[in-house]
Amino acid sequence: MPSHLHFDEDDFLRCRFAVSPLWETQEAVRTLRRPDRQGYHAPWLRRISAVAAGLDLAPLWLLMPRRGHSPDWLVPPPTGPAASFEEELAALRTVDPETARADTARSLADTPGALESATGRAWLADPARMVRELTRALEAAWRVLVAPDWPRLRALLEADIAFHSRRLAEVGLGGLLPEIHRRCGWRSGTLTVASPGAYERRLGGQGLVLMPSVFTWPDLVSTFDPPALPTLVYPARGIGGLWTDPAEATPGALVRLLGRGRATVLTALAEPATTTALAHRLRLAPSSVSAHLAALRDAGLLTSRRYGHQVLYERTPLGIALASGAQSG
Repeated sequence: MPSHLHFDEDDFLRCRFAVSPLWETQEAVRTLRRPDRQGYHAPWLRRISAVAAGLDLAPLWLLMPRRGHSPDWLVPPPTGPAASFEEELAALRTVDPETARADTARSLADTPGALESATGRAWLADPARMVRELTRALEAAWRVLVAPDWPRLRALLEADIAFHSRRLAEVGLGGLLPEIHRRCGWRSGTLTVASPGAYERRLGGQGLVLMPSVFTWPDLVSTFDPPALPTLVYPARGIGGLWTDPAEATPGALVRLLGRGRATVLTALAEPATTTALAHRLRLAPSSVSAHLAALRDAGLLTSRRYGHQVLYERTPLGIALASGAQSG
């Protein structure tokens, strides 16, 4: 049965995009236990397997039933469109323990034996301690699993938002939502999400948070239960090439034409990215990447535009044609 989310006139004005490093951290932890999510992330999994083995992720996994409720308090809506992990973690530490207790009990009930486990009983008896323990576990997971690659991940997420913002301007919300995921439908001001259970909610002026995610792929996650802000988490575009080694992806013909550095930068810009993100991904000095970007832009192969406090670079039609021709040639 589908879920239905009804939009009023004010809701269209309050729809916005957001990025959440806290969400990506929790979903990275979930991906370690979900073979169906691991396909595109195999290079990342191989690289982090040794350090991940040193983390105690059992408490977090206990609250990640394969089917059922995961605690909303563990992943509150982002505090802003580009909140830092530290800001989100600080908000998490202020969660009311009794609210967390009730939400956690609901989640534990969806995992056989979890409510009766020693950990489950201890948490429900002392929810303030539970909040501290799970907050520390998420912080450790962030540092090991996500933070080293966050510039690359953030660049992909911001590129997705830039793309879908343009699509929103072109086709409107009713055209955009079905494009975001095949489980979304739109009719007469109502978002329909194909889901195991039926649910209905009128937004009432709250709007909808649209949040691209790297580690949620291939799932669509909808958080509609009050008091949480209605949120739709969908797989970001470009995940297939996220972990590709740029050196392997650079065509030889393009290298001969532009030189290794500029060819590598042009090839890496299959999705828009910032100078910092490209430098991190390509393992080059930011000054070198900046020089290559300037040369490519002056040649008409790239364009740049500001997104918040950052500048995103993306290929022009000429740059796309040149890179695509070299790859297929």
